[in-house]
Amino acid sequence: MAAWPDKEEALLKEFLNNPKRLPSYGAGRRSALRDFQRFAANQKVPLCVETLSTWLKAAVARYTVRYAIRRGIFVAQFLHWLVQRGASTNPIAELLSRYNCRSTSAVLRALLDPDSPRALEALRRPPRYASHLGSYILGHVERMRCLGYAFRNEDMLLRFDRYLQGYPDAANRPFEELARDYVAAAPSAAEKVQRLSVARVVAGALQRAGLAAVKPVGDRLVRQEMVRTRVRPYIYTKAEVQTLLRMAGKFDSSKHPLRAAALRCMIAMAYCAGLRICELLGLRMSDVRLADGTIEIRESKFFKSRCLPLSSSVVNLLREYVNLRAQAGAPAGDQAALFCHGRKGYSRAGASKLLRIIIQCAGLKPAKGRGGARIHDLRHTFVVHRMTQWYQEGINPEGRLAHLAAYLGHRDINSTLVYLTITQELLQQANSRFRAAESTVVNVIRGKA
Repeated sequence: MAAWPDKEEALLKEFLNNPKRLPSYGAGRRSALRDFQRFAANQKVPLCVETLSTWLKAAVARYTVRYAIRRGIFVAQFLHWLVQRGASTNPIAELLSRYNCRSTSAVLRALLDPDSPRALEALRRPPRYASHLGSYILGHVERMRCLGYAFRNEDMLLRFDRYLQGYPDAANRPFEELARDYVAAAPSAAEKVQRLSVARVVAGALQRAGLAAVKPVGDRLVRQEMVRTRVRPYIYTKAEVQTLLRMAGKFDSSKHPLRAAALRCMIAMAYCAGLRICELLGLRMSDVRLADGTIEIRESKFFKSRCLPLSSSVVNLLREYVNLRAQAGAPAGDQAALFCHGRKGYSRAGASKLLRIIIQCAGLKPAKGRGGARIHDLRHTFVVHRMTQWYQEGINPEGRLAHLAAYLGHRDINSTLVYLTITQELLQQANSRFRAAESTVVNVIRGKA
């Protein structure tokens, strides 16, 4: 295997001309990689951290810091490929491993710092489950997974473990004190409630191991503050949903011909079926049954699966997308992702970013910040509009809540009631229903009926 850097740039051309990379590798990436290869070839020492740092600082002199880091990320991908070919080393990967860091951009930014050793040291992440209670916390995680739970709350437990590692003399402190200080250090009421839940889980794990640990008691005032400061869901109007669909139709791309159609389907299914974004992205070709007008949601939240009927308009939109998908040559296997991005399915981060941009283009969300409408609010809108329609049709919504909970994939109607935001229209429908029955109720009370 030829060593890198090579004068003919054969390895660089092979990397750039790989058909799998063509959709995402543009002129900017080619320019960055060629510039880096020529810089490395002119150095008298093998590729190392100092070489990479010097190249980055030279890039900052020509571009913005943000764009220089972006060029560095392109280089990291190229070096990773070279390591797999046995043609070079990867100093970026070595730094990620040395400092137990998972962010390439953070490492590159630290290399640009005037005191880069200090900046790199600040990135160092504590080892996993290295606190004096780490073995018990890890045992709880393994126990839950052995019981069949996916247990996606491990990150919260790891944050508690890292807190214990930095707590002075934590091994000689009672658990009650550690838990109290951990909860008190939370920046918000919602974070306090979450940390309290983690502390109670750890206390339960210690009790199962035969250690003395008292579960901390929740504070009712903190929970009330969390509810009061919680972000209220944005209830879309039907006109705004139509605007979102029109905006999604403008997101076509020559490199990604299915993008606009896929985003329109995602928005339509989130609104008309109340699907979570993870459920949308988890759909496989075998889950779509156009002949029956149904879709299968498998192993969703709380490990629940359900078969959902769709409205005729959504089925027609989905049928158009499936036909476009076939014409574009997307994978057609039963386990292939329904919503494709190139040759594979969308990631949650990628789909969320595109949907967020659509909401911003519709004028429903500011360009920066967490305010404004969210894609998950379409699920809230589905519930509110369904309840409103039942009122308009003269149907008693109370008798349909169990059906609605099953359709949404909830364990009970209490979870469904969280999505029931009282809008002015819904309140008017309820008041009209009450006024219509008021005279009958009064007569019953007076004994005239």
